[in-house]
Amino acid sequence: MPRILYAIQGTGNGHLSRALDIVPLLQERASHLDVLVSGPAADSDLPFPVRYRCHGMGFIFGKKGGIDFLKTFWQLNSASFLREMRQLPVQDYDIVISDFEPVSAWACRLRQKPCVALSHQSAVLHAAAPQPDRPDVIGKSVLRHYAPATASYGFHFEAYAPGIHTPVIRQQVRRLTPRTEEHYTVYLPAFDEPTLVRRLRYLSRTVRWEVFSRHSPREAEYGNVRVLPVSGAAFTDSLARSAGVLCGAGFETPAEALYLGKKLLVIPMKNQYEQSCNAAALAAMGVPVVKSLRDKHLATLDQWLREGRPVPVYYPDETALILDRVLQEQTSSVPALLA
Repeated sequence: MPRILYAIQGTGNGHLSRALDIVPLLQERASHLDVLVSGPAADSDLPFPVRYRCHGMGFIFGKKGGIDFLKTFWQLNSASFLREMRQLPVQDYDIVISDFEPVSAWACRLRQKPCVALSHQSAVLHAAAPQPDRPDVIGKSVLRHYAPATASYGFHFEAYAPGIHTPVIRQQVRRLTPRTEEHYTVYLPAFDEPTLVRRLRYLSRTVRWEVFSRHSPREAEYGNVRVLPVSGAAFTDSLARSAGVLCGAGFETPAEALYLGKKLLVIPMKNQYEQSCNAAALAAMGVPVVKSLRDKHLATLDQWLREGRPVPVYYPDETALILDRVLQEQTSSVPALLA
């Protein structure tokens, strides 16, 4: 059994959520498993031991629907990143698996050691995956070079090609019994609380909204809008009971909403190539997409509230089989590169 380093990008919820299922399965398949988490969320409490906690490189969300490039720039400590990259002992492992994690990926590149990408971003970069109408050369280049790999396996909303798999739906969500109540669950981390409350109340004062906000330290109510701090258990419960989900065009939250049979509408984050690609994929499946919460898009939102329907999907539990394939192919030096 191999010695494995599993490296996780800690920014956002998606990578860490996927790790909740992947880490126990890797523990069963390794003689020794170490976990690395990098990014602003590297101090998060996790139900498994973390050997390496790194600053890494992460994107910081703004409050108006996009990435805050100024704050992102200031939190990128180049000296720290170079030190972490040089000190990480990737040579001590038989296989390094990276979920879009840059420290491990560049440490492998530095030592000319193979690095296996197991991530949503790997699927987004595949030639068969949906792309936005407007090309983004810079965004695509950043995505391609942020965490370079020698072999790639990806997750996407559909299995567009060999090597692309449907989403990892964590067991906590698979065990849920969804039901439909009156509220709509909202997760738009690039918008601040006042903006969301103002726009949602303007859109409808009869619909109940449950908004999960990164910018809110405590629960508050504004008429028909209830704002809650981001909490995994509370969010999952709200999602399972919701009449629909309004969220960014990330990956895990839309995938879980689709799996639970919820009608879905997404607002992709500005200046974020990956979310533009996700929005293109979701639109092709029949999920409504709007660019912002501005007045000109409210008619689409209103129509979705009145007439929206869930988009059926089939997301089988294949995580163990995927990991078996990765380990078999990569520990026996069989190529598994995505085009």
